[in-house]
Amino acid sequence: MRLRLVNIKKAKISTAAFIKAFCHHKLTELDATAADPDLPMPNILHGLCSNNWLQQNLQCLVLDSTSIRQDSRLLFGQLTGLRVLSVFSVCFHNEDLANVSHLPKLESLDISNTLVTDISALLTCKDRLKSLKMHYMKCLTMTTPQILEVIKELRCLFHLDISNHRQLQSDLAFHLLQQKDILPNIVSLDISGGSCITDGAVELFVRQRPAMQFVGLLATDAGYSNFFTTQQGLRVAGGASVAQISEALSQYRDRSCFLKEALFRLFAETFSMQATMPAILKLVAVGMRNHPLDLPVQFTASACALNLTHQGLARGMPVRLLSEVTCLLFKALKNFPHYQQLFVCLQLSREQTAQLKDELLRAVKELLAIVKQKTTENLDDVTLLFALKALWNLTDESPVACKHFMENQGLAVFIQVLETFSRSPIQSKVLGLLNNVAEVRELSSELVTKDVVKHVSVLLHSTAMEVSYFAAGVIAHLASDQRPWVSCGLQRTALLQDLYVTIQNWPSSSCKMTALVTYRSFKAFFPLLGNFSQPEVQLWALWAMYHVCSKNPSKYCKMLAEEGGLQLLCDIQEHSEADPQAQQIAASILDDFRVHFTNHQRLPLC
Repeated sequence: MRLRLVNIKKAKISTAAFIKAFCHHKLTELDATAADPDLPMPNILHGLCSNNWLQQNLQCLVLDSTSIRQDSRLLFGQLTGLRVLSVFSVCFHNEDLANVSHLPKLESLDISNTLVTDISALLTCKDRLKSLKMHYMKCLTMTTPQILEVIKELRCLFHLDISNHRQLQSDLAFHLLQQKDILPNIVSLDISGGSCITDGAVELFVRQRPAMQFVGLLATDAGYSNFFTTQQGLRVAGGASVAQISEALSQYRDRSCFLKEALFRLFAETFSMQATMPAILKLVAVGMRNHPLDLPVQFTASACALNLTHQGLARGMPVRLLSEVTCLLFKALKNFPHYQQLFVCLQLSREQTAQLKDELLRAVKELLAIVKQKTTENLDDVTLLFALKALWNLTDESPVACKHFMENQGLAVFIQVLETFSRSPIQSKVLGLLNNVAEVRELSSELVTKDVVKHVSVLLHSTAMEVSYFAAGVIAHLASDQRPWVSCGLQRTALLQDLYVTIQNWPSSSCKMTALVTYRSFKAFFPLLGNFSQPEVQLWALWAMYHVCSKNPSKYCKMLAEEGGLQLLCDIQEHSEADPQAQQIAASILDDFRVHFTNHQRLPLC
């Protein structure tokens, strides 16, 4: 038997067994990623160097996450045939980099998450290095200009990865994009997680380097302009679209920090998914399989898997893929028994929540306990976000769930959340749930408190459109009933005036921004539409309805007709004392309705 390629990734194998089994073969590639601690990296190198043929002809060596005993010497210098070396996440120091840089044939190097503090040694191999990965270099002591001076000399580079965890707040990518005479031959550049990255800067950089085929922009503010969808031959790993997220899931399948980010973006994109996407589900399954003990990955991926297979979508999926995903979901439940209720609540449909009253009560209690614990610990993580999202989903058009929420001190917990965290994704989920409670007439009066009014009146002016929208919704529902305000002494009139002015400053309901929300029904809006004495309330309901109708007319125009909303819009349009702007929006919705159904069916209008 003649072995050429050997993969002992995560294998339980001793040093003696490794040398006996492999080191007499004429290997060209070896992947020993996360090898057993009984086979530390120095022993792997020693075994390889015991074979003169391997010293001169081994071309690819992957030693990611291998162990190193203290004070061990790394004999890279003898492997003179190496072209590709990866030492991601190992105890690899400056002196080791200096040693490796002298390898005469080295073309590709990964020193990510190592103990290197100075990359100047790379200048030794500047005329032959074609690929360099150095993401999450948390030990670097060089200044950004010093790092750029080294990178500027690496003119043969085709691939460069300087992506970073957001926590590092690195500005390296930002400054690299400003350089005109850097990386002239670059084909692939990964700057995911970089600070202050803009569409304009990335677009200019790519246009100046037309050979570019890939750019990593996940967890940045870039990737949203039309350039990234129209540029032929350019793949983007980002969060601006399902295509970008798909690329990110593929690129970062082994990097949990970015995998979590991509899965979170995917969850938002697939919440109202109507198309069957087996390729995306396969990537989600890969992420789950690669990180079985990472709770945020498992929970987020489970949520995505359920989004991608809900209702009739599962029918279009390959049976083998569905079987694999089901097994992975059960493994997640087994690995995290204390979070079983959190996983289960993701799977509850509206019909199931009506039937499973005991389970619903338990789910609300356990989710609130998670939110309270995370808030007390001041821990803003994926588990908190999805606990909030799950509570929001459970209470949607479910008066029973809303009642459970209020009876279990949910309002006090959510006020604590708003006082602890200031990120808009958290605020929007809190306000989304409060909207659900406010829609329940017998519970809405319980929300008319000093704390609730204080927070929603401030968040109404948030620069995050989604937060402002949901704050306005809470105000509209609460202010539509005058009775609870009389006894509490709060200024309802001033709040309504503020609501009216805020809506005037919002963009048009039909503008090109992504839909802020999805609705299962319009029925909660109908009492607001008929409230002619409070045009502020009416105006918010109309803005919301026009917003979703313009984004997804096939769903919402049909809903409008089936639920009897057309007559309410006609009433507003014809009412002599209706607010002119309310009449204008009502007319716009009806016009869109007519256009949408012109070639489909005749439905009665005014």
